[in-house]
Amino acid sequence: MNSHFFAYISRMRFIQRWALMRNTAPENVQEHSHQVAVLAHALALIRNEKFGGQVDPGLVAAAALYHDASEILTGDMPTPIKYDNPAIRTAYKDVEAVAEGKLLRMLPPELQDAYAPVLTEVDPEVERLVKAADKLSAHIKCLEELKAGNAEFREAAAQTRKALDAFDLPEVRYFMDTFLPSFSLTLDELK
Repeated sequence: MNSHFFAYISRMRFIQRWALMRNTAPENVQEHSHQVAVLAHALALIRNEKFGGQVDPGLVAAAALYHDASEILTGDMPTPIKYDNPAIRTAYKDVEAVAEGKLLRMLPPELQDAYAPVLTEVDPEVERLVKAADKLSAHIKCLEELKAGNAEFREAAAQTRKALDAFDLPEVRYFMDTFLPSFSLTLDELK
C-alpha cells in the first residue's frame, strides 16, 4: 500500500494564513503549526511544573503539530468568517472532521490507531492547551505585525488578547506575564 499521508502533510507550507489581512510577514500553516507545538509544549510544561498538572507535554506538542492538518484538504477559513455565524461554524467543524478522518485513513492500518489521538480523538485537556497555544500564536502574530507598523492587526490583537484572558488558565497567564512582553521588543532590545 502506498500512503499519501506525509506528502499531504508536507503541503501545509502552501496554505497561507491571515488571507483577508495585509501581512508584513506572510505565515503558512506549517510555520504556524510549529509555533503552536512549541507554545503548547511550553504550556503543558508550565502546567506540570508550576501548577501541579499531569498532562503529557509530548502528546500536547504532537497534537499541536497536527491541529490544522485538515486545512491541507479544506484550506484556511479566515476567523471572521468561520466564527461569525453559528451555522457556518458548525458546518465547517463537520468539514474539518471529514478531512481529519480522510487524512487518518491515508495511513497504513497499523499506524492509524497511533495517529488517531493527535488527528481525530484529541483528549479534552490536550485540546484545550492546543487551542490556547493556537490563540497565543495568533496573538503573537498580531503583536509582531503591530511592531512592524501594520495597524491592520490592531483589532485582531485586542480580540486574541480577550480570548486568551477568557481561557482562564494559569499556565496561559504565566506565559503571558513571563514571556509575552519580549515579543514586542526589537532584536537589539532582546539583550
